[in-house]
Amino acid sequence: MTDATALTRYTSSYVAKKALFSFLGNAFRLYDQAGKLRFYVKQKAFKLKEEITVYADEGQSEPMLRIKARNILDTSATYDVTDAASGQVVGALRRKGLKSLFRDEWTVLDADETELGIIQEDSGMMAMVRRFLIKIIPQTFKVIIGGVEIGKIKQRFRLFGLTYDVDYGADTDSKLDPRLGVAAVVLLLAIEGKQK
Repeated sequence: MTDATALTRYTSSYVAKKALFSFLGNAFRLYDQAGKLRFYVKQKAFKLKEEITVYADEGQSEPMLRIKARNILDTSATYDVTDAASGQVVGALRRKGLKSLFRDEWTVLDADETELGIIQEDSGMMAMVRRFLIKIIPQTFKVIIGGVEIGKIKQRFRLFGLTYDVDYGADTDSKLDPRLGVAAVVLLLAIEGKQK
């Protein structure tokens, strides 16, 4: 698959779901608005150093992205994102460790380690309420690139399972690589989803 063909798989909006039950690990699926599967992840359980491969299919025959933690058990972990076909470094996502205890926040970096923007939980007050009082209040993350809000990742209200509605529709001129956008959603499902 050529790079141009591979990039057509990326859209500006997704429905991202974390399977409720999955034997020995988590399974995530990202669908387009028509309900077609775009990406699949089977996250292995009990790994000290996180490595995630994002596939185009549930048969896991077509790897698209590799997401790899730089360190073991780091609260401010940085995850490098690489295109699986070309080996090209796409960028990185860094969790803001202690700050994320009170309000989830990630820094988005390009391939040269330049900060592009942040992905941030909607409000500090709501984040505190979610953490300490009512965990069933859905999260919303703002995606801010170059100081401009270009998208949202909104959790649906559900008692069981985790689903995000992802919209990068306002991303007309930003520097956010669509592969980094997918990696961000996968990491939110994998890392922030553990809090649910």
